[in-house]
Amino acid sequence: MGLAVSALLLAACVSPPTVPEGQVAGLTATPWTLASSAMPGAPAWQHYRLPGKQPSRFSYVRKDGRHAMAAHSASSASMVRQVVRIEPEELGSVRFSWKVPELIAQADMALRESDDSPVRIVLAFEGDRSRFSGKNAMLSELARALTGEELPYATLMYVWCNTRQPGSVIVNPRTDRIRKLVVESGNDRLRQWVDYERNIRADYEKAFGETPGALVGIGIMTDSDNTRSTTQAWYGPVTVGTARRLK
Repeated sequence: MGLAVSALLLAACVSPPTVPEGQVAGLTATPWTLASSAMPGAPAWQHYRLPGKQPSRFSYVRKDGRHAMAAHSASSASMVRQVVRIEPEELGSVRFSWKVPELIAQADMALRESDDSPVRIVLAFEGDRSRFSGKNAMLSELARALTGEELPYATLMYVWCNTRQPGSVIVNPRTDRIRKLVVESGNDRLRQWVDYERNIRADYEKAFGETPGALVGIGIMTDSDNTRSTTQAWYGPVTVGTARRLK
């Protein structure tokens, strides 16, 4: 479902083969994974390591009385992801929460050399790849040759930005098929749990200016490899609800 390729493009240009994904220590069948679900019967959450990068550390913890996934990054980048499939007409809302003690002072998600973030919620979508620009088509083919996964048609990320206002859309500097929607900004809500419920369809249309295809992957990602810094955060369970059909 291509979330790995999106992560690679955030961390660096796609180059070596991917590292196989595997279970995070203490991740399988924890209250966090059991509570984090996009659909009944979805595959297990997996830790995806990026080639040539030190992996970030993820582990289940109890934080302030909540079930949480702790993430720690020291000049590292990796993600925890789940393969799903929710058709466009069934897209509903995504619910998530996070707690961030400090932002990465040097980070700027609009620049290649400093595209890091303590927290990201990542959604990958299908779509018509015949609409890819030449550059994106080349990136997708290169990614498939090197990793076995194509560049997703579109990747939407919810992020906490140092300076840009909530509602801002940041286009990834390597490909416009990855766009970040700022849902939190600045220092005001650091060191506390912040909860969100977002309308997936509305946010996708805002970011990409078109209707979404099927949702095919979700993930969380904490990275600090580009700025060579250290960061940590905690994620609450991530759930994606489906829209109710009208009778």
